[in-house]
Amino acid sequence: MAKVYIFLAEGFEEIEGLTVVDLLRRAGIEVVMVSISGSLQVTGSHKISVLANILFEEADFNDGDMLVLPGGMPGTNHLMEHDGLDKLLKDFHMKNKNMAAICAAPSVLGSKGILAGKAATCYPGFESKLTNATVLNEDVVEDGNVITSKGLGTAIDFSLSIIKKLLDEDTAKKIAGEIMYRHYK
Repeated sequence: MAKVYIFLAEGFEEIEGLTVVDLLRRAGIEVVMVSISGSLQVTGSHKISVLANILFEEADFNDGDMLVLPGGMPGTNHLMEHDGLDKLLKDFHMKNKNMAAICAAPSVLGSKGILAGKAATCYPGFESKLTNATVLNEDVVEDGNVITSKGLGTAIDFSLSIIKKLLDEDTAKKIAGEIMYRHYK
């Protein structure tokens, strides 16, 4: 079974985070919500509190198939500033392991050199932070081991792209059908 770690910071965009959790779990992917805030309870940018599964300091990420960063403000800034996450992202990058980021969060990958030479997308206004990437005006961009997406309105397509990457196209289409999402290509 594939295993994904999604990182929750105070001020994360709830829909971007929880859509990933929900759809991946429907597909049978193990998803672990990791708090980088020092408390299992993490409050999103719209004051919705979520109970994470584990604190960053208690997790062992060696069995992870993908790391996922939801956007939102100031959540993205907190992801950017977290030293442990910085080291983890760089380690996954060095090992060419899968990563995904949505909305403002691709800027975290960009600032760490992870998007260099790759095509990527992000929330409008953050393009300059995708250092040395080819920025595309697409809802979801997959380039090698990295998936990026524009924002809340693209969260379902983003999640289905992760399912396709970790499992297969048929499972992504099956989940899209089950949730009555007819826009998935």
